[in-house]
Amino acid sequence: MTHLKVGDQAPNFVGIDQAGVKHQLSDYKGKKLVLFFYPKASTPGCTAEVCNLRDNYQILKEKGFELLGVSADSAERQQKFIDKNTLPFPLLADENKEVLHAFGVWGPKKFMGRTYDGIHRMTFVINEEGVITQLIEKVKTKDHAAQILES
Repeated sequence: MTHLKVGDQAPNFVGIDQAGVKHQLSDYKGKKLVLFFYPKASTPGCTAEVCNLRDNYQILKEKGFELLGVSADSAERQQKFIDKNTLPFPLLADENKEVLHAFGVWGPKKFMGRTYDGIHRMTFVINEEGVITQLIEKVKTKDHAAQILES
């Protein structure tokens, strides 16, 4: 789906999280960033994914990773998702889909014979210099942290 690949410079995104805080790629210079895209807050697969990341958050932090989730949900919905699941990391509310388009994760999907546009679940691991070092296209929602830590 995405045109980006390992070794590419990550797009210089700008997005607003659930609390109205601006995040951009330059904020993470000198840090390793896990930028994960998920279809919809509070759905079963997305909940499994964020809870797995939450449960392994301390290990990820110890390995030097910062986490930032992105979906097209509203800031209010993202905040409810954080509150309900006690998430320790921010979630971008990309309602205008600028970050989604920049990373090439918005596009045609098929479900039960129906084609529609939506978010493809993907994760980009970005190094301290803003280069993509890992691209996870087949996210295992219940074991996502292990996929990240394999790199």
